[in-house]
Amino acid sequence: MNFLLFCVLLGTMLAVPAGADEASIARQVVVTRHNLDLSTPGRVQVGNGEFAFTADITGLQTVEECCILSQWGWHSSLLPEGKTPNDFQWTAKQAYCGRSVDYMAGTGDDISKWLYANPHRMNLGRIRLVRTGKNAAPIKASDLVHPHQNLDLWTGILESRFELDGQPVSVVTCAHAARDAVAVRVESRLIAEHRLQVELAFPYPDLKEFGGGGNWELPEAHKTVMTSDRPDEASFLRTVDGDSYSATVSWSHGAALNSTGEKHHYVLSAGTSNCLEFVCEFAPSPAAGPLPSFAATHAASSVYWRDFWKQGGAIDFSGSTDPRATELERRIVLSEYITAVNCAGSLPPQESGLFNNGWNGKFHMEMYWWHGAHYALWDRWPLLKRSLGIYAKDLPSAREKAARQGYKGARWPKCTGPDGRESPHPIHAMLIWQQPHPIFFAELAFRANPVRNTLNEWADIVTDTADFMASFAVEEKEAKRHVLGPPIYTVPETTDPDKVYNPAFELAYWRFGLETAQRWRERMDLPRNPEWDAVLHDLAPLPVQDGVYLLEEHLPDSYTAWNYNHPSVAGIFGILPGAGVDRDTMKRTLDKVMDCWRWKDTWGWDFPMLAMTAARLGEPDRAVDLLLHKNFDFDERGYPVGGGPWPYLPSSGGLLYAAAFMAAGWDGGPAENAPGFPHDGKWQVHAEGLKTAP
Repeated sequence: MNFLLFCVLLGTMLAVPAGADEASIARQVVVTRHNLDLSTPGRVQVGNGEFAFTADITGLQTVEECCILSQWGWHSSLLPEGKTPNDFQWTAKQAYCGRSVDYMAGTGDDISKWLYANPHRMNLGRIRLVRTGKNAAPIKASDLVHPHQNLDLWTGILESRFELDGQPVSVVTCAHAARDAVAVRVESRLIAEHRLQVELAFPYPDLKEFGGGGNWELPEAHKTVMTSDRPDEASFLRTVDGDSYSATVSWSHGAALNSTGEKHHYVLSAGTSNCLEFVCEFAPSPAAGPLPSFAATHAASSVYWRDFWKQGGAIDFSGSTDPRATELERRIVLSEYITAVNCAGSLPPQESGLFNNGWNGKFHMEMYWWHGAHYALWDRWPLLKRSLGIYAKDLPSAREKAARQGYKGARWPKCTGPDGRESPHPIHAMLIWQQPHPIFFAELAFRANPVRNTLNEWADIVTDTADFMASFAVEEKEAKRHVLGPPIYTVPETTDPDKVYNPAFELAYWRFGLETAQRWRERMDLPRNPEWDAVLHDLAPLPVQDGVYLLEEHLPDSYTAWNYNHPSVAGIFGILPGAGVDRDTMKRTLDKVMDCWRWKDTWGWDFPMLAMTAARLGEPDRAVDLLLHKNFDFDERGYPVGGGPWPYLPSSGGLLYAAAFMAAGWDGGPAENAPGFPHDGKWQVHAEGLKTAP
């Protein structure tokens, strides 16, 4: 079969899953029936993937600590005196390959700590309502009477209403579609009576690993300079150690912006109007022209979100009588919105996206699959492609690391920032399950666009990734097999890395990655790589004992001592299509996991992984139950609760991948509509625009 014909046939097969219900879904109806209608304290976001403004029940950041985060807003604290990054000492460990290998594990010294924490995302500012007057009391949540908040998902417009000091207050908040700007309209007699103002303030970055809100106790450690070159507009140049950025504010005519007298604090007050409108844009440097108006930003948000919902895939459970259907649809729709705000930018997201600053705001590359792969199945490839350039950008440093360690190809980091530098830590240094991710993403890219340019774009990344994987596997000549040996941190990160031997998920992913890389060469009319084939031919089989798969070959107590954290063994026939997997053994393995796992000690994406395993095994009812497991919960705003730091957004991405997987099917799966959902007459699964999974 020639290449062109192959591409045409593949595109045809992937465009519409067999038996899928392609009747047009009333998308606006499906989306808006899950609009947020809130009366309790909490936080909600507006944003566009590059920028997010997190608001409390007031529509601003008045009564709760909230963040304004962007993809470009990073800060590095000052280096320890007399130190440079080159002073970092790598840790030599005896590897299973029989030689000493250097790892960026860190030693706990000053430079290790600095490299771990830097760079980190910084909260760009705070915008809140304040009472006026020198002795005016700060506004507390208890001061808000009859609060009510609505987020229209179809437009991305947030409306908040409450009474304060006996007067009604209305706040409308939205983010621009293409700029890092938030637009706000505040209406109240309190504005005209000069009893209520809007405060814009800037903190020093919060250096805590799980901070993000900013440090307000260090006013002398940073600098803010305000200038005004246009009427009804002001710019702030921010200098924070060696980093800088700007904030520009424009406001409705008649209002005024002034310093409060406190460093980094400014207030915007109206003239005689009950209405105050303003737009605040954050950027690496000041805007060249005037800012868009509130009305223009409002319109841009509406168009952006309307187009988002109209494009790509959709799932509609209307007509279902199963009581689980309504809640599952709610979680899916809200997760689509939340991941679009937090996980669709030009960098891979950190695990709580642009909501707050977990792990210093750095991204964990093993989680990138959970954050992003769902976009391929939902036919929203452009949103994922925004950040996939990270692999081409980091390829030189990944090659350098592999070469330093004596391996071929490229060894990808686990935890990094925009600089591509690994964050020193033993787990970061020895985790390996992120290594095949670029090959999986490349395969998704080709399924989305099966043309020669896609092959060329990913060729070096696929080749270098496979070269590393093949050279990392160790040949045991007497046993005539290739193995994965220590030091390795496995998916659960719980067992001794110096004793890990043939972990099940990593073995399965190595097989998938190398075979996919060979298929990539064949598509490019190149011969199979003999070194990769040598590893594939003799790669150790998946470890089995007593009729079930083990987490690791030398871990007979997998289900008694190690039955917590990620049940990664399920992923060999859930995330992965299961090359070399015996279905009966996998069925017993899933039963074993379900019977004995310590569910309180799991993470959110474990449940979508298990759901996909159940679906592949022909157990759709169990698959649905897993997506609604009591330890896999989502709050009324749609944020995942439990299973990691809050909000743990791999849960959201995992839910979306699993839902599309169950609705559209998978390669080699049943040729029927919604093969991952029960066919008991209680489910009406309407799906359109979804892609089948590998």
